[in-house]
Amino acid sequence: MTEATNSAGAQAANGRVLRLACIDSEALPLFAKSPDGITRDGYEPEAAALIASRLGGGPARIEWVMVPWEEMIPAVRRGDADAVWCGQGETPERAALVDFTRPYAVFNETLVVRADDPARSPEELAGYRIGAIKNSTNMKLAETFPGVELVEFEGEDVWSDMIAATRSGAIDGFVDDDVVMIPLGREDPDFVEAFTVPTGNRWGVGVAPGNDALREELNAALEGSIADGALEAVWKKWMPLLDFPLTKEA
Repeated sequence: MTEATNSAGAQAANGRVLRLACIDSEALPLFAKSPDGITRDGYEPEAAALIASRLGGGPARIEWVMVPWEEMIPAVRRGDADAVWCGQGETPERAALVDFTRPYAVFNETLVVRADDPARSPEELAGYRIGAIKNSTNMKLAETFPGVELVEFEGEDVWSDMIAATRSGAIDGFVDDDVVMIPLGREDPDFVEAFTVPTGNRWGVGVAPGNDALREELNAALEGSIADGALEAVWKKWMPLLDFPLTKEA
């Protein structure tokens, strides 16, 4: 458990709980697979714990609501979770279903292929089977690659599933955010980064439509944590190779 998680739990003496929808998957540095179905570690859980400890209405203890990717936003809309904090690029389609905070991260997108594959641009992918998470910003990018066959992934552990499918040859490569793909392409000898597209996807926390009180609390805590350097410190702990992309204004 992270220091920020301990701090948030210790400070939530008022018994306040913030229920956050997420997937349970191994995708460091963003998040690790939970060892017990309760605790989580990585940039996203530690950033969430930091913000939860600074809410204007009083610090909160986080309760992770772990569901498949496609169930995260429905869980918030049903009231089973207060917000989704899990890799949510702020697309128009998602913004029609939840109300987003200001971003807590900004990422680009990368295609990874097997290490012996020579493709290094979208124009070299004709005939390839390319994977991405269903209804994701990554899939929207893959849809722009000329002549590819798209393969949708969904379920409990899509990240591991896409890695396994590429490794086995079931697909030729897959698209995901640079923060997880660059380490994969550099540290696993079976894979290589083909290319990165500077999409600048803004990731926000999605609350139920009309829940302005929570969204404003989260925004204020995010802005304060950016202004005083606390969120940047969490970013640099987990992602030292990526520049911190946020300012108080944007």
